[in-house]
Amino acid sequence: MSLAVRHGGGKMAGFPRSLRGRLTTIAILVAAVVLAAGSSLTLSTVPDNLYGVVHSRVELAVRRVAAEARAGELPTVLTPPARIHFLRVRSSDGRIIASTPATSLQDAHMTDFRPPAPRTISTVEQTAPATSTEPAIHYLVKAMTVDTPEGPVTVYGASSLSDVDRALTWINLFVFVGSPLVLGIVGAITWAAVGSALRPVERISAELAEITGRDISRRVPVPDTGDEISSLARTTNHTLDRLERSAETQRRFVADASHELRSPISALRAQLEVANAYPDETDWKATGARALAAADRLATIVDELLMLARLDAGAVVPRRVVDLCRVVEEQARDREDGRVPIHLRLCASAPVCGSPVQLDRLLTNLLDNATRHAATRIEVEVSVRQAQVIVTVADDGDGIAPEDRERVFERFTRLESGRAKDKGGSGLGLPLSREIAAAHGGSLTVADHHPGARFVAVIPLYGGV
Repeated sequence: MSLAVRHGGGKMAGFPRSLRGRLTTIAILVAAVVLAAGSSLTLSTVPDNLYGVVHSRVELAVRRVAAEARAGELPTVLTPPARIHFLRVRSSDGRIIASTPATSLQDAHMTDFRPPAPRTISTVEQTAPATSTEPAIHYLVKAMTVDTPEGPVTVYGASSLSDVDRALTWINLFVFVGSPLVLGIVGAITWAAVGSALRPVERISAELAEITGRDISRRVPVPDTGDEISSLARTTNHTLDRLERSAETQRRFVADASHELRSPISALRAQLEVANAYPDETDWKATGARALAAADRLATIVDELLMLARLDAGAVVPRRVVDLCRVVEEQARDREDGRVPIHLRLCASAPVCGSPVQLDRLLTNLLDNATRHAATRIEVEVSVRQAQVIVTVADDGDGIAPEDRERVFERFTRLESGRAKDKGGSGLGLPLSREIAAAHGGSLTVADHHPGARFVAVIPLYGGV
C-alpha cells in the first residue's frame, strides 16, 4: 500500500489522467464486462440448446418409427417429419426393410453402426462426403434396436447439423472477433462524444487563461446547449461579474482611503510645519490640541479600515452572549451630557451571540450619526420579535432621501448634509455598521421616518427564543 501511494499518489497506475481518457477507459471496461458476461452466458447455453433441439427432433422420429415396427405396422416407404433428412430400418442381417425415398445423401456408411443394447438410443455424428453437386454435410444420426414380429430391427434417423454449425460459427465470430470490434467502436464513439462535450470546456479554459487581474472584463463563451456546461459558463461569467465589481470596489476603496487619510495627515503636517517655522509665535497648547484632534481622526479612520478589512476577510472573532439592552444603556449613560438628549425604550432583555467590541461599535456609529443630524432628540428602542432583536435609532434631523438610503452604506460616501454638519467624518461608520450586522447574521436598513431618519438593526436572538 505504501509503495502505491509513494509512486501513484493514491491513483491507479496507468489510468489516464485526462477526463476524456478516463471516461473512454471506463466505457470500454463496462462494455467489456457486459460483453464478457453475455458471451459466457451465450457460449454456455446456446450450443447445448441448439444441439438439444436437433437431438429431440431425431429421437422423436426414431421412437415413432420403432413403435410402428414393434406393432408390425411399418410401411415400406417412410415419410420423414420436417427437418429429418432420412429414416431407415435395417434387419439384423443388414437388409433395408423400410426407408425414406432414396437420395444421394443416404450413404451406407452413415448407418453402419449398431446400438450396444436393445431399446436404447445411440447417437453418432457423421459427415456425408461431398459430391460433384453437393458439399459435405454434417449429420446427427441416432439408432435404436427393437423387437418386431419378424425379428429384431434397427431404426436409424438423421438430421443435418449445418444450421447449428452455421449458427455456432456466427456466435464464435461475434464473441471472438465482434467483441473486440465492438469495444473499439465503443471506445471511438465515447472518445469522440466526450471530446465534443468537452470542447466548450476547452474554450472556457482558454478564455479564462487569457483573463488577468488587470483586465477581468472579458467573459467566457456560453454554449447554447442548455446543459451543465452551459450552466457552468453562466456561473463563471456571474463569478467574473462579481470579481469585476469587487475589484472596482477595491480600487475605489483604496483611492478613497488614500484621500481620506491624506486629509488629516496633511492638516497635521501643515500645523506642525507652521509651528516649527515660527516657534515663538505659536500657541503650542492650541497647536497640540489641533494635532491631537487630527491624530484622533486618523486613528479612527485606521481602526474602521482595519475592522472592515477583518470583516471582509471573514476573520473569526471571540463571541459571547451580549445583552443589547445593557449596551444601549451604557452608550446612553456615556452621552448624558451630549448635545441632544437620548430617549430609551428598552425591553427587559435582548441577548444575542456576538462580538462585544463589534456590537458596541455598531451602536456607537449609529448614535454618533444620530447625534450629528438630530435637531432636538434621539430615540432608541430595543425590542424582541419573532426570535430577533430589533434596535431602532431615530433622530429628528433633516432625514435621508429615499434614493440615498442605500448610498449611505457605501464606503466613504458622505451626503452633502453630513459634510456640512461634520467636516471630520470619514464616511465609514454606516458601512462598517452594516458589515457588523451582516457578520452577526442580521441586517441594517434605513426606514421611513418623519422628521429625520430611522436606522433599524436586526440581530438574531440568542438561542432563537
